[in-house]
Amino acid sequence: MRKKVVMQDIADRLSISKNSVSQALSGKDGVSEETRRKIIETAEAMGYRYAKKQADDEHRHGKTFGLIASDFAFSMKFFGEIYLSIEREAQNHGIRLLIQSITPDMRDRLVLPSFIEDNQVDGLLILSHISTAFIEKVIAQGIPTVLIDHHHPLLRTDAVLTNNRFGAYTAVKHLLDLGHRDIGILGNVDISPSYQERWEGYMLALREHRIEPREDHLHVHTLEEETLVANALRVMDDQPDAWFCLNDGFAFYVCSELRNLGLRIPEDVSVCGFDNTHFSQMATPKITTMEIDLHLFAHKAFVQLLWRIDHPDEVYQEILLPTNLIRRESTAARQA
Repeated sequence: MRKKVVMQDIADRLSISKNSVSQALSGKDGVSEETRRKIIETAEAMGYRYAKKQADDEHRHGKTFGLIASDFAFSMKFFGEIYLSIEREAQNHGIRLLIQSITPDMRDRLVLPSFIEDNQVDGLLILSHISTAFIEKVIAQGIPTVLIDHHHPLLRTDAVLTNNRFGAYTAVKHLLDLGHRDIGILGNVDISPSYQERWEGYMLALREHRIEPREDHLHVHTLEEETLVANALRVMDDQPDAWFCLNDGFAFYVCSELRNLGLRIPEDVSVCGFDNTHFSQMATPKITTMEIDLHLFAHKAFVQLLWRIDHPDEVYQEILLPTNLIRRESTAARQA
């Protein structure tokens, strides 16, 4: 019995990706006209059958994008706001959006959503970190992909990112300009490349001012839990002049524990966060922080994905978005 011809057979014959075959046979963008012609000729020669009318109908109705993120990311308000902006971008562009959260089990077993496995989308947006192995498998499907707020040296695909190094540099320089010289850092660089980059920005600002941070004021492997942050501060012999925290959640817990220790903010210790999330505005006093334009994330990701679909062979790009210092009551000039 003759084996049924599938898209992968055509892709193997032409030494191209399965996704390119799917795009060509469905009339979608992403391949040149010459490549499309070769694929159609090869498909017909190999006896491959596909629903041309259905494919034409789908093409007339516009593109379909997929959006995936971990369960954890979808549960966070920060990424939730980016997700809502992505939905609005899809509506504005007339693009159908398929959404799938990735459970820890799916991540660990490398189980892809069906709309990726079946090549049902023209492009993919991946929000935040899932795992390097999982994202590598997604990229290997050959579907144009843009990462949002995450990257890694092994992930060779487009990414839209916060300029975390320069943002952290700006935050720490703000503290330096206020006269603070003993500036501590608190957060968890192990959880995300973004936090590692913020640590690097902190070090860059201090290095430019020829300041060597005290080892006992470097807390960059602390989990974002109130009791653990409190314990880190309680065991210190003395507090620094100021704290730079890798996100607003850490800054909120630091402010809470400093008050428990009888210290005044900002009279005794200044505190600066990052992200401008609700934590920075819930705190007493409100926390100075670095603002990220979450709507710009969604817009730039869509623009980049549309460009990538039309330019599949161009080198991948990383787009850095700027941050903005929001001065609030938690930082002030160092008192003599």
